[in-house]
Amino acid sequence: MSQLDPRQLAFRNAMAHMSAAVNIITTDGTAGRCGITATAVCSVTDTPPTLMVCINRGSEMNAVFKANGRLCVNVLSAAQEEAARHFAGMTGVAMDERFARDAWQAGEGGLPVLEGALANLQGRIAEAQEIGTHSVLLVELDDIHVREEGDSLVYFSRAFRVVSRDQVA
Repeated sequence: MSQLDPRQLAFRNAMAHMSAAVNIITTDGTAGRCGITATAVCSVTDTPPTLMVCINRGSEMNAVFKANGRLCVNVLSAAQEEAARHFAGMTGVAMDERFARDAWQAGEGGLPVLEGALANLQGRIAEAQEIGTHSVLLVELDDIHVREEGDSLVYFSRAFRVVSRDQVA
């Protein structure tokens, strides 16, 4: 990794203060099956339901997501931190084994859908733009499942944290 200039370092430090939901983004298709842990996910619009997902251009999996053209955003519960670590590459576990460690179902077109996630949002990549080090994917959703129980896993101050439903007023 190259040395960061002061503005890049300030940006990264500022982003560490921004809580973000932890997600495992998955795909499967002719280009292969893979998944990554990501916090760079946000809503764009509800008409049609669309998300923005950002994936590092340097990741081998970037091309797999684009070639398959479909993905699932699995919004993680607090109980799924270990899966988040595996799919973030923090544990050295191979991709096939990552999928073997948790309960997955086949969703739309065979997309890997994580059981027990707070939400599973499946859709097609409608548009991709390259911005700096990342690809920004706009994903139009065609299948949405929401679980009404469970605590949330978030990333804040460079660590995984739990947000409990009991904490929300």
